[in-house]
Amino acid sequence: MTDTLRPVSAQVTIDDVRAAARRIEGAVERTPLTCSQTLSEIVGATVFLKFENLQFSGSFKERGARNRLLDVEPGRGVVAMSAGNHAQGVARHGALLGIETHIVMPDNTPFVKVARTRDYGATVELMGADVMESAVLARQLAKERDLEFIHPFDDPAVIAGQGTIGLEMLDQQPDLDLIVAAVGGGGLASGLAVAAAAHSSPCQVVGVQSERYPSMADALAGRTSTRLDGSTVADGIAVTQPGEITQRILIDHGVDVVVVSEAAIEEAIALLLEIEKTVVEGAGAAALAACIQHGDRFAGKKVGLVLCGGNIDPRTLSSVTLRGLANQGRLNRIRVELDDTPGRLALVSSLIAEERANVVQVDHDGLGSTGARSTVLELRIDTLDMAHAEQVLARLMEAGITAQLLPW
Repeated sequence: MTDTLRPVSAQVTIDDVRAAARRIEGAVERTPLTCSQTLSEIVGATVFLKFENLQFSGSFKERGARNRLLDVEPGRGVVAMSAGNHAQGVARHGALLGIETHIVMPDNTPFVKVARTRDYGATVELMGADVMESAVLARQLAKERDLEFIHPFDDPAVIAGQGTIGLEMLDQQPDLDLIVAAVGGGGLASGLAVAAAAHSSPCQVVGVQSERYPSMADALAGRTSTRLDGSTVADGIAVTQPGEITQRILIDHGVDVVVVSEAAIEEAIALLLEIEKTVVEGAGAAALAACIQHGDRFAGKKVGLVLCGGNIDPRTLSSVTLRGLANQGRLNRIRVELDDTPGRLALVSSLIAEERANVVQVDHDGLGSTGARSTVLELRIDTLDMAHAEQVLARLMEAGITAQLLPW
């Protein structure tokens, strides 16, 4: 039985990244990089978007997976652990290269990612509370079945493959000041840093993590992480332990990692959907979230944002979209108490219509009123903004109707 871990150098050079670009050419998409005028105006920087969510499997992970799989011993199967995107990249390119693939995914992996990974032909096993626990179990499986272990980020070939994004971005827009990308274990940011360091003009790489999983940000700052748990909309970068190789590369290249709130990530998802008409997952929106929350850092600069993935659970997308509308004051809840007499509901509807708002849902609560001859309605209405919602509320109250805006 051969060793499951290849004896590779931890060093990743620009020659490795350039070689990876040649090796994977034609097997992955050269994704577009376009300037977003509207987002640029919103964040105060010149924003360029790298649409890695347009890869066949919906994620940049195909690049590193393909490059690493090309080194697999002929006739040998592989095993990987992943919360979803690395799994799909390994499964798809394993199938294309005729390599048997086994994927260990955490128990709480969204069903859509499990299903897609299986559709690509991989054998999927749900084991482990998180990615790091799944990694331990995947390594055990590798030893038991003599499979080659494909790490999602702490592998030089994987890092070199991800770095090809940087080569493309700097070829497409050579005068970028900054490249911003999500960080989980650090494979993407590490590859970008190697590519940027070899560019003819200075270009800095900035990583982004969720405030609930700031493992790399804490490690680079020499802090002990005090919180690395809980649910996050950016499940793809919910990594509790940063990579060792990636951490060294980020330190060597002076890469800083900023932390953003869940609210900023949700806002970024909603903005990209509404403005750019593109669907991204939480990790894919993290770069824009950094520009929203840390605007002073990017102001006036040419910034390339890596939209690293688009594999968001449809229910999560629906929730984020509705919450985004609510935060903008465009979807509102109004509680109305009415006398239980004919025509009162019609009056409410006509008043709202006269203010050019739209009722999208009505819920009736006959027991929530203050009297036996009154009733309570909860209305959901579309408005232009919060000022418009307050205008509707004022009109109802002027007509003698008891009404109040409710929080979401």
